[in-house]
Amino acid sequence: MNATPITRYRFFQKLQPINILKKITNSSYTGCLQVFSESGAWSIYMDQGKLIYAGYSEEMFKPLYRNLQRLSQQISTLPRGINEQVRMIFEKDIENHSIPSPDYLAICWLVNQKYISHFQAALLIEELALEVLQSLLNLKYGSYEFVPNTFLDNLPKFCHLNLKALVEPCQSAAKVDVQENLNFEPYYQLEVPKTSQEKLPKSNSDQVNNQGNINQSSNSFIREKQKCSIFSIDDNQKILNAVSEFLDEQIFNVIKFTDSSQALMEILRVQPDIILLNIEMPNLNGYEICSLLRKHTHYQDTPIILMTERMGLRDRVKAKFVKANGYLEKPFSQEDLLKIIFEHIV
Repeated sequence: MNATPITRYRFFQKLQPINILKKITNSSYTGCLQVFSESGAWSIYMDQGKLIYAGYSEEMFKPLYRNLQRLSQQISTLPRGINEQVRMIFEKDIENHSIPSPDYLAICWLVNQKYISHFQAALLIEELALEVLQSLLNLKYGSYEFVPNTFLDNLPKFCHLNLKALVEPCQSAAKVDVQENLNFEPYYQLEVPKTSQEKLPKSNSDQVNNQGNINQSSNSFIREKQKCSIFSIDDNQKILNAVSEFLDEQIFNVIKFTDSSQALMEILRVQPDIILLNIEMPNLNGYEICSLLRKHTHYQDTPIILMTERMGLRDRVKAKFVKANGYLEKPFSQEDLLKIIFEHIV
């Protein structure tokens, strides 16, 4: 069980969760409401007064697995054993809190892999939000804070939910229609013929926009996503081969170089989605390449992951100085590699 930081206990007081939630329904509020107690922590992510995700630290993946198990019987694109795949990639080292809300990252991955559609992800998020809000409303003592910048800021948004409409049935323990109150975000470019669009019923919340006026069959209209290009530079051929073997060739296009000088010129031509860069190399080392790339306008935001056999405090300072996005310690497993890639490209 995740331990609550000792610094939170001194602030515990009697709470009325419903009054706290009212504070974030203002249309100007964007950020995360974090509520702490001895039993766990709740995170309510909002965008302009609308709920985009809700999570509970002690029940982070169980509700997701339960709903995925149910959906796997209804959705042909969702394979049996999907829970094990999600667990392998996203649940590892969860006790270390290395990634906030990894369950949301898992949902992004499911959509990116086309296991579920944008629409289905929105329905899934509302189901999960109902469970989280129900447990939060039962809280008597704790503390809370508002965080303006969150992990979800740079991730896809699948829906905006009317928080008030969600809280009311939680209070009365009544079941809500999960297809109500959805305001979809244009995560994918959709090619939907006018004749195939079906309007969803209006509710007391925001009306669904044109991107959302589709049924679950809209999945077939999603444009085929191009392969994600991974540029890997390491003077050890075994490491390059491991990267290729760990990544599905149907999803990733791996470009490998052992010579760092030649690789630098090729990177400028290819413009990959993410760069895996060994630190210790002849000619140009990883820090030098990373620093040079950050000076180029096309690579100021490209994710650069440093690979190394050791990452001490001095190395972390260097990595931060050259503006690397993260690091991957060698030897690494397939789970380690997939985890850090999806953390930066989803």
